[in-house]
Amino acid sequence: MSREKRGLIIVYTGDGKGKTTASLGLAVRAVGAGLKVRMLQFIKGDWKPAELKGAKLLAPAFSIQQLGIGFVSYKPKRPYEEHREAAQAAWEQAKVEMASGNQDVLILDEINNAFRFDLLSATDVVEALRAKPEGLHVVLTGRGAPPEIIELADLVTEMKAIKHPYEKGVSAQYGIDF
Repeated sequence: MSREKRGLIIVYTGDGKGKTTASLGLAVRAVGAGLKVRMLQFIKGDWKPAELKGAKLLAPAFSIQQLGIGFVSYKPKRPYEEHREAAQAAWEQAKVEMASGNQDVLILDEINNAFRFDLLSATDVVEALRAKPEGLHVVLTGRGAPPEIIELADLVTEMKAIKHPYEKGVSAQYGIDF
């Protein structure tokens, strides 16, 4: 078996909890290995999850930037077109980040949801991923990864919901769920 070293395309998708969490675990491992990691959050933006504080502890090797404007379908506070504009701007920044050579791992958090809500074209993203620098690892998270993204990816993990405290009325826990 060849020990080829190249940048992977990794997808964390599915209806279960843990997609962003898995990418954060990958980020911690990558930083520990001396890699530079950048996370761009496509949907999150109007609240402050604990990972923002955690990333500061790993700076400058790990950074997170929130580019979204919040939930698109669950009690949206902003018009749909504003979500589309934010996602498009986030994608433009992601392309710049991909080409910059400033990081070894680029995490596109919740980008699959941007496809799902028709905020971005998966075709455009596939094209850019095919042209990414050879050594860059790219991680795409979020529910509903489209087939063309799954087909292109080197690794796809689907989180499956079995049981969640929310079903019993337990709200999301800071530091655990966000």
